Amino acid sequence: MVKSAGKLETLDKFVIGLADEYNSGFIDSAHSHEKTQLLYASSGVMSVITDKAKFVIPPQRAVWIPSHMSHEVSCRGAVSLRTLYINPSFRRNDSDCHIMEVGQLLHALIIEVTEFDIDYTPHGRERAIVDLLLNEISITPKVPYAAPMPQDPRLIRTCLEIINNLSANYDIDQLAALAFMSRRSFTRAFKRETGMGVAVWRQQVRLLEALSLLSTGASITSVAMDVGYESTGAFSTVFQRSFGVPPSKYQF
Repeated sequence: MVKSAGKLETLDKFVIGLADEYNSGFIDSAHSHEKTQLLYASSGVMSVITDKAKFVIPPQRAVWIPSHMSHEVSCRGAVSLRTLYINPSFRRNDSDCHIMEVGQLLHALIIEVTEFDIDYTPHGRERAIVDLLLNEISITPKVPYAAPMPQDPRLIRTCLEIINNLSANYDIDQLAALAFMSRRSFTRAFKRETGMGVAVWRQQVRLLEALSLLSTGASITSVAMDVGYESTGAFSTVFQRSFGVPPSKYQF
């Protein structure tokens, strides 16, 4: 039996995996699943958008998507994807959608489970692998590759303007005007709904976009300019401070 997402959703297995390859530009429009998903790009970079946040998933990271959560997935470049469908009774400490580290052991376990036969019996070797996989998932730390989205339509409008024009250096007064709010009301509401100030949020979405652009092979200089930095040096400094590695790490 050939594996497909639709068939996997109906199987009575606690965990089952699917391996797939997606071309550059692929978009899986907003949808949800009965089961919890773990999306892992073993190569390439994905972006995932939910009602609450925008996420960028570099290689060796995965995104945890709770059951019934609407999400859209897009691929800036070619992506080699491994998906786990997990019984929603299994939960991580953080129940929201989030990005998590994938170390060597978890990587190997994800790959192994996606290679199980679709009719595998959850006993013996397979049961031991699944148990170890779930234990690793439960203790794996989350990482901050996300920009939380506000719920206030006025703030959403401003955030979309920033996302669509990352090279523009709008000041706070201009952004407040886009939201039809006073400067004070805008900054307070933005911090309340996203948990961070406007400047920090804008830096986060710029860096997330940079990850996607770097994955397509774009030069560090062109990426720095595209996301609003005046110099490659300034961009590289902020990138390494945020992600712990230089931008060249994500060039393919």
